[in-house]
Amino acid sequence: MSERVRPSVAARARLRASRLRSALPMLRLAPLVLATLFVACSGDAPTPSSPATNPDDADLPAASEAISADVEASEPATTTYVLVLGNSLTAGYGLANPEADAYPALLQTRIDDAGLDAQVVNAGVSGDTSAGGRRRIDWVLRRQPVDVLVRALGGNDGLRGLSPDSMQANLSAIIASVRELNAEADVVVAGMEAPPNMGDTYTSAFRQVFRDLAAEHDAALVPFLLDGVGGIPAMNQPDGIHPTTGGQERLASNVWPVLRSVLQNG
Repeated sequence: MSERVRPSVAARARLRASRLRSALPMLRLAPLVLATLFVACSGDAPTPSSPATNPDDADLPAASEAISADVEASEPATTTYVLVLGNSLTAGYGLANPEADAYPALLQTRIDDAGLDAQVVNAGVSGDTSAGGRRRIDWVLRRQPVDVLVRALGGNDGLRGLSPDSMQANLSAIIASVRELNAEADVVVAGMEAPPNMGDTYTSAFRQVFRDLAAEHDAALVPFLLDGVGGIPAMNQPDGIHPTTGGQERLASNVWPVLRSVLQNG
């Protein structure tokens, strides 16, 4: 298979900015259209829950507010948008200040320190599975341009013993949705591991999904998002699942070398 040659991330951001300027009259109508859609669909919208009481309830409205805030605060001209699509690990469940201490925010700090023009958008929803991510990705993409997708779902699939084949189909569809809107989008696949008590056959098949996805979609791979965190009490909150602030620092350190290479080299 020949290697796919793509323009740099910055070049693609400039191209997207040119297209946005040409579409500005239509974009001015977008808030009204979105508001109309929200009212029409509000009967089916999920009810936000308190993450302090139930980490398995997806909080899509909270995620939408975070996305909206990030878009409003960013400069659209040449900025590279990095969407981190994940679950409670990404949302920073249980942290006192997830907006500052969850690993997407820590990645933003590293990006700023490196002098790179990129904006990280945290699209983490507690309790989300690969199927949940697949259901919401198109909604997210209607609100948020994406130049780099960090796909950090799958952990809850493993905890629940869901089918690795179904997980792979869902995660592949998420990547396809992003590239349908931006064919040149880069992708970082954050790998996960299933609990050992699921058995060797399941854990091996689960692990392989992420490697296969990276190969299939010409994506960069973080072999294990929770490397140095999973199973280590000092790195996790009392539930043994969700990282502490120190654990979140390690997650950012696991992702950053791969993401930095993508941002610098495209």
